[in-house]
Amino acid sequence: MTKYIKISRNIHKLEIDNPDTPDKKLVWINIKNARKKEIEYLRKNYKFNLSYLQASSAKSISQRPMVVKDDGYLFMILHFPVLDNNNVIPGEIEFFIGKNYLITLHNDNVKALNEFFNFCKKDSCSLLAYNNESSAMLLYELLDRLIQDTFHLLDQNSIAISEVEEMIFSDKQKEAVSRILSVRRNFINIRRIMQSHKNIIKKLLSIQTTLTTNEQVGNYYRKLIEYTKNIWEILENQKEMIEALNNTNESMLNYRISNIMKTLTIFSVIVFPLTLFAAIFGMNTMGGMPFIDNKYGFWIIIFFMSIGCLFMLLFFKKKKWL
Repeated sequence: MTKYIKISRNIHKLEIDNPDTPDKKLVWINIKNARKKEIEYLRKNYKFNLSYLQASSAKSISQRPMVVKDDGYLFMILHFPVLDNNNVIPGEIEFFIGKNYLITLHNDNVKALNEFFNFCKKDSCSLLAYNNESSAMLLYELLDRLIQDTFHLLDQNSIAISEVEEMIFSDKQKEAVSRILSVRRNFINIRRIMQSHKNIIKKLLSIQTTLTTNEQVGNYYRKLIEYTKNIWEILENQKEMIEALNNTNESMLNYRISNIMKTLTIFSVIVFPLTLFAAIFGMNTMGGMPFIDNKYGFWIIIFFMSIGCLFMLLFFKKKKWL
């Protein structure tokens, strides 16, 4: 049995009550864009440390994840990568975990969390947390969803890398430059966001027994640690791929530039005889300039110019520069 209560616009409450355990009830309070009103609600109903409540405000942005144990509850901050206009940004989530409750605070951009909350509203009976009404199990299932969403983001990153590769080998190196920069920026942001997850979950695992007596919880959380290792391995592979593609693209761009410079250089050398003859016969001198009085003088000069250009063309062809 699940009961959903909308306390306010930004505070949503879910009561998960298994009839097989009538003396227990699990509560999940999901708070979006916490401001003064939402923080005041938590202060009145729970005896949380004031500094943790202040850190949970939407106006406060934490630069690092953390997990600390306090009197009867855990406070944790984690960041997960979320897409915002094709850019990866950190989605911050604050957790208060007690023996029979889970409280999450986040901005509305963490869609995976909202989707999981809506899923629990409709089908909480399929949750592992429903069987024993354990906040530790509910937290595990939530983290599992968030990490799976990260895998989906990595898949999109792999697709983007494949598209970049296609662009590079389709003679679209210029277009590929901006795409590579975008993929690299997203890749760096994902690495920065996910780099501390393994240690945080390990620390959480070491103190998790204070929240539940279920012996299988440790095994579930160790799965999360393996997931974070897999994510890091994928990130390492993607790093090598994007760096290799970037080097390849730069090499091909340099090759194209070299060809352009080669063509321009050859062209300037070929027309050098034209410039030379034009400069010589353009001198304003009297009495010594040949062909001035010849009625075919213009065509004779053009002939010598053409011979000079032809000679330069044959020279470049012999050197195999053309």
